[in-house]
Amino acid sequence: MSEKTLNFIEHIIEEDLKLGLAPDQLRFRFPPEPNGYLHIGHTKAICLNFNLGERYDAPVNLRFDDTNPAKEETQYVEAIKKDIEWLGFRWDKECYASDYFTQLFDWSKELIKKGLAYVDSQSSEEISNQKGTPTQAGTPSPFRNRSIEENLILFQEMKEAKHPEGAHVLRAKIDMASPNMLLRDPVMYRVLYKTHHRTGDDWCIYPMYDWTHGESDYIEHISHSLCSLEFKPHRDLYDWFLEALSPLEKIRPKQREFARLNLSYTVTSKRKLKDLIDQGHVMGWDDPRMPTISGLRRRGYTPESLRNFVNTAGVAKRDNIIDVSLLEFCVRDHLNKIAPRVMAVLNPVKLKIKNYPEGQSEVLEAENNPEDEKAGFREIPFSANLFIEREDFKEEANRKFFRLTLGKEVRLKNAYIIKGEEVVKDAKGNILEIICSYDPLSKSGSGSEESKRKVKGTLHWVSAETAHPIKVNLYDRLFSVEEPDKNKDEEPSQFINPDSFSQVEGYVEPSVKNAPIGSRFQFQRLGYFILESNTEDDTLLFNKTVGLRDTWKKN
Repeated sequence: MSEKTLNFIEHIIEEDLKLGLAPDQLRFRFPPEPNGYLHIGHTKAICLNFNLGERYDAPVNLRFDDTNPAKEETQYVEAIKKDIEWLGFRWDKECYASDYFTQLFDWSKELIKKGLAYVDSQSSEEISNQKGTPTQAGTPSPFRNRSIEENLILFQEMKEAKHPEGAHVLRAKIDMASPNMLLRDPVMYRVLYKTHHRTGDDWCIYPMYDWTHGESDYIEHISHSLCSLEFKPHRDLYDWFLEALSPLEKIRPKQREFARLNLSYTVTSKRKLKDLIDQGHVMGWDDPRMPTISGLRRRGYTPESLRNFVNTAGVAKRDNIIDVSLLEFCVRDHLNKIAPRVMAVLNPVKLKIKNYPEGQSEVLEAENNPEDEKAGFREIPFSANLFIEREDFKEEANRKFFRLTLGKEVRLKNAYIIKGEEVVKDAKGNILEIICSYDPLSKSGSGSEESKRKVKGTLHWVSAETAHPIKVNLYDRLFSVEEPDKNKDEEPSQFINPDSFSQVEGYVEPSVKNAPIGSRFQFQRLGYFILESNTEDDTLLFNKTVGLRDTWKKN
């Protein structure tokens, strides 16, 4: 492997291999908690672990850290699996922390017997107050020196549901004066009378994350446990628990940390995303404005574009904020290569060609995708009565307006050159119809001298007789500030962009009528769109994915 292509995680792995780690001992995992949907930040961890698996021909486990039945649900498990598969990855083993509840319980008793764990009967508030500060040592619990026998009895009684929630916890006995606050006798188990999505009511004590995670890695033979930077202080505790269980027969996993993916104009806290849903700011986890993988999928993003985005952003050691425009560039770049071109009008106004024979129509030919030679051509009906974008016409305009105006010529894409002649208005002065003339010898691709005539503007259009009705959901960034989650005391909801969603009605050329749900298109001159559904009245509903260029203006 070329040294130039290695990120710092790969350097660590390469060094471990040089020091004697066998290649067949490499194993990675992606360990989401099933308490919400995966978001763009998770995509980095997914790609990192699965890409390492592909690079080193090593298995990658999907493990659900399901130790909190109060927040976890089967629907989240299924959504997570769907997202990972959609991204194009396949895991080796599907595992659950709950698979290891019995083993974790037995190991906890071993720690009690070693004098390394005890049952604390204080309230959570008392325990928290006794932790001290980073500069001041904590105060030992009055129950810290309970006898091994009493601890074993109480811990068993906790398991047998003989004590209410909050009466007792199991704590590791480490160091109440440690400069690492996480080592000041952390809680390992709490009593929780909640039905678990897999184990039902078999358990009423549940292990904490720090106790569960490293031991789950060990059980699964994980060689490198990759976490985001906020877990770096947890590494000492991760290693302490493994050391406390020694002697260990299997490979000891190694935790290493990387910078999480922070995206501008985005919130990736699952709690805060759920708040947005509960408060009605968005329509659910898969709202196309949400940074969830399912939301991005509905919006029309491709798995390839998300993977390319993560790879482009890279793997770093320090947290930083990636501009969301990079993500939009990646999807725009991929869709440009694969999306068929069609014409659609989203703010239609009628255009009549007065010298085109009434009742006549013809079929014109258009290229499906200039980026793909194999994409071929399609047929587009043309007639005297068309729709164009209302923004593409002005009665009077300056020289910088290169679209249609009275007395000037423009080209209709794939069709003819037209000239604005007059307008028809209602009583309030609103334009109802634009009257034009056309040059019958100027047909695109005909090779005539008239067709080669240069005009400064080209407009898209659809034939009024054959155009298919559409509704289009227009999406913009959900938040109006670059860092909506910057201040932990402020709720991101106060920065909601009021223009993040709107819906318009228009028309699309008839070639799209029978397209399957999920088809992606470039609406020429407008952007990229995905077919969301076909409504009861046969109107096609599209979601806008991204514009043809970055038009966002920062406030």
